[in-house]
Amino acid sequence: MGKSKKKVLNKSLITHPSTSDDTLQLFDPTSSPTKEKVNWNNVLGISDYLSKQATRVKTLWTGESPKAESVKETMESYFKALLGFLLCCHGSTLGAGPTLSSIVHGSVKQIVDSSFRLFQGSVSLYDGSYEKGEKPSISQLSGAVLEACSSFKKVPTTNLIAIGSAISQVSVIMKDVLNEMKKVKPACPSSEGEASGDDFSPEQIEVAKMVADIVYEAMTVIIVIRVITRMMEKENPNENSVFVESLEKLLKLCQRSGVVIEELGTCVYHPPLKIDKITQTVKILEGNLDEVEAQVEYMKRSSNAFPGVCRKLRDAIKLMEVGLEKERI
Repeated sequence: MGKSKKKVLNKSLITHPSTSDDTLQLFDPTSSPTKEKVNWNNVLGISDYLSKQATRVKTLWTGESPKAESVKETMESYFKALLGFLLCCHGSTLGAGPTLSSIVHGSVKQIVDSSFRLFQGSVSLYDGSYEKGEKPSISQLSGAVLEACSSFKKVPTTNLIAIGSAISQVSVIMKDVLNEMKKVKPACPSSEGEASGDDFSPEQIEVAKMVADIVYEAMTVIIVIRVITRMMEKENPNENSVFVESLEKLLKLCQRSGVVIEELGTCVYHPPLKIDKITQTVKILEGNLDEVEAQVEYMKRSSNAFPGVCRKLRDAIKLMEVGLEKERI
């Protein structure tokens, strides 16, 4: 291929993704929002079009190598559609809080990155600029774009759904910690009568039991909060700025509980036990629970079960505080 054609293709490859990356900055929380919200179905329609265009690129490389003009035209057409997709995505996030915006941005970035790799592979395959043994597979690269577009369809469409899913992830984290605490058991005597590296001291075992009780009750609180958000989803509430800010605050409090629970688990698994550290961590959890209750009450979205599960968590915390005092003696 002539040097001029190589230069044109490479210039086109560099210019278009640069424009797309600049457009991605629109998703920055500090950027100015559009005046009118774009319908989400319109955004999905463009993502479907991108999938078809990616398939077209794969078809272009079926059989004989395509002409430089065909590669260039396909690239320009694709990135023009991609730019429109990015602008529409930004318009669709009008009124979106940090959680929803972050999810949309992450999914969009997958489409942008896979699109760039597709055409980068297409150009390098055309001019032979790839490394030996690393010949690009247009079929795989095209498939990556299709997969990214397919994943985009699963992006939450409202702040409530996005935040609800994030709250569910907190319960998953807590369940992992609970499972770890259940593994803290007395060591079984080995055939040689020697202790294994996974042995736990009686003190660790006792603390792990108390931590497990707290984790279970904390996880129950999170699950009930998730039930409350599901009930809210059925109501299809007006997601004004005050409503979204309240949800985001509730999510942060739930996530903070998850972090504290992980810290408690770490205290058990990394001896020697630091009773003062554990006591301090439990007090942080209790203080965070106060804020969670206050936030749910502020939102006027409580349920009959919520006060009860919060009370049980407090009881578990009190029992642990008493137990830790005994460990000091």
